[in-house]
Amino acid sequence: MLLTPGPTPVPEFVRKAMADVTIHHRTEEFEAIFKNTRELLLETFNMPEVVMLASSGTGAMEACVTNLTHKKALTINSGKFGERFGKICAAFKIDYTEIKNEWNTPVSVEAVVDAVKNDESIDAIFIQICESAGGLRHPVEQIAAEVKKINKNITIVADGITAIGVEKIDTTHLDAVITGSQKALMLPPGLAMIGLSNDAVAKIESHAKGYYFNLATEIKKQRTNTTAWTAATTLIIGLGAILEKIKEDGFDNLYAKTALRAKATQEALKAIGMEIYPKTPAKAMTTIYTEQSSAIRKILKNKFNVNIAGGQDHLAGKIFRINHMGLVEDFEASWAVNAIELALDELGVRAFDGTANKIFAQTMFKGE
Repeated sequence: MLLTPGPTPVPEFVRKAMADVTIHHRTEEFEAIFKNTRELLLETFNMPEVVMLASSGTGAMEACVTNLTHKKALTINSGKFGERFGKICAAFKIDYTEIKNEWNTPVSVEAVVDAVKNDESIDAIFIQICESAGGLRHPVEQIAAEVKKINKNITIVADGITAIGVEKIDTTHLDAVITGSQKALMLPPGLAMIGLSNDAVAKIESHAKGYYFNLATEIKKQRTNTTAWTAATTLIIGLGAILEKIKEDGFDNLYAKTALRAKATQEALKAIGMEIYPKTPAKAMTTIYTEQSSAIRKILKNKFNVNIAGGQDHLAGKIFRINHMGLVEDFEASWAVNAIELALDELGVRAFDGTANKIFAQTMFKGE
């Protein structure tokens, strides 16, 4: 049972859609598929423009940094992926300043506002919606709204790789939102997508950067239902299939079910003495702080067939993360918390009495 926060399991109907005959990317047949997928993506992002890139999410992060920073970047580092924005700036010798917090601590609106007020050269802000290294949620929408009051020309770039498809994002004040195929969109890795505002498009077109990740080139081509370079045809076909399914079931229904699954998991684990790590938990995953993380994960994988993620860098062996993204079955999430309680019993931490499963069921199905 794969319950890591990416890659997530690929549903059978998506695998079947991608298993059909390979289509050449410069054909009317594929252009029709691309057009449908693009329109579904525009609806998903709720933004006026979107591009698809044959890359991981990091490629989209790089594209946004290089194309949308014309003066100086402000990066928000509350984890490994926020740190990555700064590393991309450094790699391209782009001037940047960083606000850094511990991995369980979201950035405050005030800290970003102060940084912007004290440095008029900042023209782009880069932040995660969900920082998956610790599973926290940044107050991105509030930050964007306050920054735009100060200077509407500052570009707000949000990494939504573990947020798009998880919850409804208010994109009113956001200029670029990034996501990747292998998270809530339930595809294999290899496709990145960026939703863009009209202001972001104008900024990109005014000073195009790069070659493969030149977003001006891609925008121009993708508006004609093709790509500048070789398209990730199979992944785009799969993306169309999953977005059609989500639309049919209802985006709001998916968001509500994911939020409820996250709440039920967190309440179940708190009931058996587990500590939620982030101060503002994201809905994409539940992150637990425990010095026995490695031992718990080993028991879960070897004895109960549950594969969850651990921590990275200084949190290696100190946290574990349970995925809520995608079409996770209720019985899978229920079994995961039950298995964790059984693992605690095996480690002599707490005698098993079924509390986790009971609280999960009460929260998930009884609204308690």
